[in-house]
Amino acid sequence: MANHQHAAPAPVGGSLVNIVTLSCGVLIALMAAILVVRFLFGLGAVTNLNDGYPWGIWIAVDVVIGSAFACGGFSVAMLVYIFNKGEYHPLVRPALLASLFGYTLAGAGVIFDLGRWWNVWNMFWPGSINPNSVMFEVAVCITLYIVVMWIEFSPAVLEQMGRHDTRKKVNKAMFFIIALGTVLPMMHQSSLGTLLVVMGGQVHPLWQTPALPLLYLLSAIFMGYAVVLFESCLTSTAYRRKLETQMLTPMAKIMLGILAVFIVVRLGDVIVRGALPLAFAPSVEALMFWLEMACFIAPLILIGAESNRRNPAKLFLAGVLLMLGGALMRLSGFLIGYETGGDFNYFPTLAEVLVTAGLFAAEVLGYIIITRRFPVLPREEAIH
Repeated sequence: MANHQHAAPAPVGGSLVNIVTLSCGVLIALMAAILVVRFLFGLGAVTNLNDGYPWGIWIAVDVVIGSAFACGGFSVAMLVYIFNKGEYHPLVRPALLASLFGYTLAGAGVIFDLGRWWNVWNMFWPGSINPNSVMFEVAVCITLYIVVMWIEFSPAVLEQMGRHDTRKKVNKAMFFIIALGTVLPMMHQSSLGTLLVVMGGQVHPLWQTPALPLLYLLSAIFMGYAVVLFESCLTSTAYRRKLETQMLTPMAKIMLGILAVFIVVRLGDVIVRGALPLAFAPSVEALMFWLEMACFIAPLILIGAESNRRNPAKLFLAGVLLMLGGALMRLSGFLIGYETGGDFNYFPTLAEVLVTAGLFAAEVLGYIIITRRFPVLPREEAIH
């Protein structure tokens, strides 16, 4: 690997009490109150889930979309450790931190959604597991990946605690941990697409295809880079730091390359399967399809030129569009384009929305606390 000199990570410091952290605290408190009711009186007390729609936004948003948003650590780690792009190393810890919280809370979201949540241990009990199940693979990979990410991030914690000997021992095994941290998200992100494949005709043809595992994997990778763009722009603004344009500009080019492959596969699949006419039908599904495609195509136009990739505002907007496009694709497949038959319908309750908001608030609050108190971001004087 080439020798790249970077500033050592350092805590940002500053007060933990501000309008953002207080707002997050309020949302987390509301979530906690709703979850008390949910765990005491069941899903029916706070959700609109039914026999036709056993999954709502707690799975479609908190887990399926949330885990894709949490792929920044995996995507950046691939660049640095698999493809030897050491110049991106300063992005690893902040991306990993966001991923760590995203996946941990996605795992918690699964527990919220389980009817008999107290039986969750059966999923891992040797006498109960079903190794042929797609859901089992997703559950195992996500669980293991959460553990792996905490280990990957532990050097930052050990460094702050002054446990340098322990940190050195952890670093010796880090090559194996990083390898797991690359394979596990690739496995379960593709398997989330497989979940839709096994649903068969219940999923609208615009989102039902054998190519879903590949589409979900590709989209998770470029969404990971998009989240890094989003997070870097917000962090530089909130903490008054210089934006790392020298790293974000070439990374955005890699992101666009993966995006271009994804668009070719996505549109080519729809055309080959003969599903394209459905995209022109007067339906909600057709509208969602074109909104999704617009979000995917717009960044190619917006930051396709290298000069535009040096523009922080355009980088931020491109990141938001790709996050939105990936979210729409997943939301359409799991909810909007899902038709169970009969007279069933689903729309989330306010309680469901507040729990989802509370989960994302917990991620934001955790990110603020850790970056202010632990060495995550590169050392830099504040820019006033």
